[in-house]
Amino acid sequence: MNRGVSLPGVHSTLQNGIAHSRFSVAAEPPQRRLTAWRERVGHVIDVLPSRSDLEKPFNASIDRYELDGLAFTDCRSDAMSLDRTLARISRDSVRSFALHVFVEGEVRDVSVRSLSRAAAPFAAKVLALDMGQPVRMRRTDCRVLTLFVPAATVEEVFPDPEAIHGLAIEQAETPVARLAVEHVAALASRVGRMNAAAVQADARAGAQLLVAALGRQARLGDSGRPGARAAVFGQARRYIQAHLHRADLSPDDVIAALQLSRPTAYRLFQHEGGLGSYIRHLRLRHAADELARHPSAMVADVGYGAGFKSASDFSRAFRRAYDMSPQDFRALSRKAA
Repeated sequence: MNRGVSLPGVHSTLQNGIAHSRFSVAAEPPQRRLTAWRERVGHVIDVLPSRSDLEKPFNASIDRYELDGLAFTDCRSDAMSLDRTLARISRDSVRSFALHVFVEGEVRDVSVRSLSRAAAPFAAKVLALDMGQPVRMRRTDCRVLTLFVPAATVEEVFPDPEAIHGLAIEQAETPVARLAVEHVAALASRVGRMNAAAVQADARAGAQLLVAALGRQARLGDSGRPGARAAVFGQARRYIQAHLHRADLSPDDVIAALQLSRPTAYRLFQHEGGLGSYIRHLRLRHAADELARHPSAMVADVGYGAGFKSASDFSRAFRRAYDMSPQDFRALSRKAA
């Protein structure tokens, strides 16, 4: 799993053997603090400051702990808006899943730019993101604890781990949500005092609790047999990917090919907005990758290759999903390369 890239900061190894890095803007001149933070996180996500933001004092720091197969961060920062764009995703390899717990402050106005979930005006205490998908959000002054985990952890509850992207818990009111938040907060307070095996076990348990709480939120937590669901979902995804070029590929084709009952197909893809929505989602993800990977290919040909019936259908669907035309996305990808 790629958990990120090597970033500026003070790197050390704790007495318990855990690799640790720390970055703070406190040592920077006041007028350069927000810029320094943008440079620190800009490898992964863009900070979107207003002119007034650049003129105000800014404080932020982050501690990062590297564990076996996952990472844990403890970040304190002033308010900011953040944007991980499709263009940025197309040129990096960060594909972990981020489970955010706001022990102070909150996240607001989360937009994942998908066909099934658009901007959400809520203020949330827990937020899950797939780093392979776009997101825009606004954070208040906050302290946020984050576990970066592989897809396998999410698959324990979600048949398709990408479906967790943008799911949030506004308040930790259910027993499992409260337990998850308290567990992750306790991990942050003890991470330097426990032995490495205990930190690893607690981080893994915290991730499982958060995924379980988000699964309950998505009404997946009580459906049982997650392994069987994941296996069937994997079959469906492979079938769709193999036949994505077919403009006539339909939900009925998938149901017939895999010999699924309609109720089973409905339950399996409910969190995706339905099987038809999931097919469109895969078409658009494939097209976006092709646009970035093959800058000389005709845009219309990319759309046809992803199974769209016409260039206009492709352009409309792409704009609805990503707030820009395929041509604009390609230009942005070239500029950023």
